[in-house]
Amino acid sequence: MTEHTDNSTPPTPDGSAWRIRRETSADATAVHALTAAAFGRAEEADLVDALRADPDAWLPGLSYVAEAPDGTVAAYALITRCHVDDGPAAALAPVAVRPDLQRRGAGSAVVRAVLDAARARGERLVLVLGHPGYYPRFGFGPAAAYGIGPGFDVPSEHLMALVLGGSWPVAPGTIRYPAAFGV
Repeated sequence: MTEHTDNSTPPTPDGSAWRIRRETSADATAVHALTAAAFGRAEEADLVDALRADPDAWLPGLSYVAEAPDGTVAAYALITRCHVDDGPAAALAPVAVRPDLQRRGAGSAVVRAVLDAARARGERLVLVLGHPGYYPRFGFGPAAAYGIGPGFDVPSEHLMALVLGGSWPVAPGTIRYPAAFGV
């Protein structure tokens, strides 16, 4: 995997570059609008706002944006604290890309950057509930292979895990998301 820093500029298909950086407070309105547009509803955007307000869930420095060449926010990725039983883990969610910029690499660039930041911070395990055709490109595999399951009804192939920075032992158990997730 290619390492990305806050100043990385992965190329876009049109030859320009995405500028990847940590989210700032000035981005909150743009991130809210982008997330609502990407999901076609406000619930995921409201989730981001609720996670920002939860000191037990929010992990400073693990909220990233990709800027389009014109400086607008093109994509967003967030990692917050979750648990597997009583052990700490990290949750990647949501990941959002502006609809008119999807399938151009902004989402992949911002996911790689936030995963690199989590690795640098010393996080060991990241879980994602998402499309099983998308997240394996980042190294995610079935969480069930580690004995990790959801505490709610969801197809098992949608819950995936990524061990960061080595071959740490992974304790089996049930993922517990922050209250803002509503599960």
